[in-house]
Amino acid sequence: MNWDDLRAKWMTVKGSAKQKWAKFSDDDLDYIDGTRDRLVGRLQQKYGLTQEEAERQAEEWFRTHRNPAA
Repeated sequence: MNWDDLRAKWMTVKGSAKQKWAKFSDDDLDYIDGTRDRLVGRLQQKYGLTQEEAERQAEEWFRTHRNPAA
């Protein structure tokens, strides 16, 4: 699965993002809409992360959803 696939199933996985990053509001999750760049940007904004750290966290979270059996 790639980020485009994740975006297609965003409605099912956005609860997982909310659990991981509790500072995200429903509006934030609607804005992110499964898009990697938007997720990274909101992580930087809400958590004060560097771009590198935000990208690392986004990719780590994504890996947990890459395999449908996971």
